[in-house]
Parts: sequence; C-alpha cells; structure tokens
Amino acid sequence: MKNMFRTTVAALGMAAMASGAIAADWTPPGPIKFIIAFAAGGGADTQARMIAEELEAANGWKIIPEQVTGKGGLNAVKALADEPKDGTAIAMIVTETLGYNLAAANAGDPASAATAITSTAGSQMAVVSLSSKGYKTMADVIAAAKGGEEIRFGVMSPSLADLAYVIGKENGVEFNIISVRGGRAVMNGLTAGDMDVGFGAGIQAKAVAAGEMVELASAKSEPLAGTPDAPLLSEFGVKFPNDTMFMIAGPADMDPAAREAIAAAIAGVLNADGSKAGGFINKAFGGVDLRTGGELDALIANAYNDAGGLLKASAE
Repeated sequence: MKNMFRTTVAALGMAAMASGAIAADWTPPGPIKFIIAFAAGGGADTQARMIAEELEAANGWKIIPEQVTGKGGLNAVKALADEPKDGTAIAMIVTETLGYNLAAANAGDPASAATAITSTAGSQMAVVSLSSKGYKTMADVIAAAKGGEEIRFGVMSPSLADLAYVIGKENGVEFNIISVRGGRAVMNGLTAGDMDVGFGAGIQAKAVAAGEMVELASAKSEPLAGTPDAPLLSEFGVKFPNDTMFMIAGPADMDPAAREAIAAAIAGVLNADGSKAGGFINKAFGGVDLRTGGELDALIANAYNDAGGLLKASAE
C-alpha cells in the first residue's frame, strides 16, 4: 500500500511540474484562512494544523486556522462560499461532505459547492469492537444479534447511521444505533461499554495494534491496512462502501493557478523527509493518499451519485 502512496505522490509531482510556470510562480496575495471543519483536538484537526505549520515553514505563507464545524462539513463549505477565490481561503473537509452530506441536504452539486484541491489521506473506515467482546468478524456480531443480543452500534455521522441500518437490514437484524459527535466519542463509548461495536475511521489503529480492539469488517471497497484479512461489508450484502478521504477544498470556481499551486505545495510538505504531518497521517489514517484534478473531481462525483442509493436503501 505504501508503494501505491509513493506512486500517487510521484504522479502528482509530475502533474504539478507539467502545469506550467503560472502555478509554479503563484504566491498567495495575502494570508490564507484555513477553515477546519472538525472539532479542535481531534485527529483531523491535528492533521490540518500540522499541514498549515509545514506549509508556512516551507513556503513562507501566512496561514490562519479557523474552526467552522457542524453539519458534516457543510458549514465550512458555506463559509468558503463568501471568501475570495484567489487562494486566500481553503478548508479541510472530507469527501463525504461533498458526497452524502450535500446530497442529503439537497444543497446542489459538488462542483457548484466548492473546488476540490487535493486529498491528503484516506480513512481506515472499519467496524470495530473491544477485543474483550469476543467478536472476531462482523459475522459474529450478526450471529449474536440473531441470537437475541442487543447490539449497540456507535456511529459519528448520518451516512454511517444509514450504513449501520443497511447492514442490519441486509442481514435480517436490527441494531440499536447510537449517534455521537466524532470518532473519539465512538472510541470512548466502546471503551466505556456503552457501545458494542462502532465505526472507526483510523483512530482505532493504536488500540488495534495493541490488541485492545479488533477490526471486524472493512467499510471501504478495499481491505484495511492494519487488518487486511477482515471481510468487506460487501460480503454481507452491503452495496455502499465508505471510501471517505480527507481533503482540502477552496471556494467554487477557484483560481486554477491557486488550486494547482496549493495542491503541489501540500504534496511537497507531506512527501518531505521528516514531515511531521506526513508521519502523523501514516500513523493515524493509514498513509498519505494524494489525489487532485480530474481524479479527485471524479471520486467526489461518484460519491455524490452513490449517496442517492444509500439514502434510498436506508429509507426503505
């Protein structure tokens, strides 16, 4: 998987070189407001602030982080809409913001909402539980539910609540779905015994490595980095993988030169030897994964279109 990350970074570097002198010579016309759509102190917030620090150090740019949370990142996107399109305003969100969340809110299409600049990392979205629960895979959880156990399923977003519901529906069981704010709250709920299983987006990695938690299934369309033998949710009849990625966005119709230059600058700091931000992403989110331009636009468009299927299935 690390080879894939290096290949992606190399491809991005070549694309940035080919974009010409306009992007290479671009500098922000003023301080960059960096809107962070996540609560302070969490993994996503830490990632964003580390990237901001390294962009400042590497390029001499002035970057001002600002928390704008709520509505699955849509508040951050709304805040971007009122900002200049010249590269002096960007935001850390997730692809889910411009996919499921935008579709559920009937708030327009992704291209009219924001400009996708670059992804930074994927998520290791998995169904997890404490090892002490005794579950080995999602099949054990489903069997326990069919045997009459109440399974409390922790989720941290509306799309994951819908996904948990669809897992149950496809397998003839009903989970007690508990919605909380943020992945840390899910981990705390599992540790406290208030939940039996829950979704983790990578925050579980340390506990899994220590043997304290187990990844029961990958919610992604591919195996998990830490537990590659865990089954995919598709093996349980679920047609809607969650391939959420962390990403940087700008206002809709953003200056193309600014978009290219910021994407290249982020690739530069995350791929630099000794990068603290890159090291953190590798540890917390399974590795740096940089996608930009048409590839990222297509990924978001597909997520937006697939959201309709999940919304329909969860409403049945």
